[in-house]
Amino acid sequence: MLDDKKKGSYIPAMNKLDRKTRAQILHLLCEGQSIRAITRLTGRSKNTVAKLLVEAGHACAAYQDKALRNLPCKRVQMDEIWSFVYAKAGNVAKATAAPATAGDLWTWTAICADTKLIVSWLLGARDTDAALSFVGDLRDRLASRVQLTSDGHRPYLTAVDAVFGDDVDYAMLIKIYGADPQAEVRYSPAKCIGAEKKPKIGNPDSKHISTSYAERSNLTMRMHMRRFTRLTNAFSKKVENHAAAIALHTMYYNFVRIHQTLKVSPAMAAGVSDKLWEMDDLVAMLEQWEISNFKPEYQFVVRQYAIGKGHAVSVLWRGGEVDSIYGFESEHDALQWIKGKSQAWLIDTKAARS
Repeated sequence: MLDDKKKGSYIPAMNKLDRKTRAQILHLLCEGQSIRAITRLTGRSKNTVAKLLVEAGHACAAYQDKALRNLPCKRVQMDEIWSFVYAKAGNVAKATAAPATAGDLWTWTAICADTKLIVSWLLGARDTDAALSFVGDLRDRLASRVQLTSDGHRPYLTAVDAVFGDDVDYAMLIKIYGADPQAEVRYSPAKCIGAEKKPKIGNPDSKHISTSYAERSNLTMRMHMRRFTRLTNAFSKKVENHAAAIALHTMYYNFVRIHQTLKVSPAMAAGVSDKLWEMDDLVAMLEQWEISNFKPEYQFVVRQYAIGKGHAVSVLWRGGEVDSIYGFESEHDALQWIKGKSQAWLIDTKAARS
């Protein structure tokens, strides 16, 4: 029998990167380096870099979801950018061990034409359901009526009409393209020979019917995320990593990177932030997210016997299970076992349970 009044807990130290190294790795990711390149530059393992990317992506998505609200945008442009996970859609059928999420993906983005803030983004298919989710999220972040512009993709019209109703000035910019390029330059886009402005809802100002900023934002995404670079082997292998990279990029673009025209970050221009963030600020935000969301897999608790002398170590697992190791003469002996022999015990226990 153990006495719960005399106990001490011990959470083993994690192999955690220091703040400087985390900032360096995240900065390299934000400046277009691939994960393998970062492992060569920093000496850290590929799994360590990928794990940091995913955690930072979750933290950035959560932070921006709360921060980007009640935005004072007046003109917003929307567009979507193509990418893929594991294999292109045409190659999924013959790909080895392709996951269910393999294939083409589209990143829907909305950017404020005045502050250059990426207001909302969505990763998904290029269909009406995705358009409805994307436009619905965009509407929830705006403080007032806006002028909205998209390209001629029909799901936009359905989504804007369903979400905004008459409470928007919406137009489509229909681009007119020439003949397809020749086979030897098949990776070049067809030549745009004109564009037609088509007001759809409300009274949009003709001189502001444009998608130029959204298209320039797409270029920035391809330049700053290696997995978006065409014709390389740096493409995403997991959809979670792909989404994390986008969330990290938008955080870096909105809060850390100075816009060349504005001379401040988009978040500062939109009144979302009162300072220019450094990478250390981003890492500090990540650490706060970890404190709020991290629950250790296991925790050691040292307890003293209620009857007789001696101590025991209880292992409290995340799922609620408890294992106990008895026979320690003192608390010091129990702590020494935790520091010196517990890892081997954990490996054997996990192997026995699997």
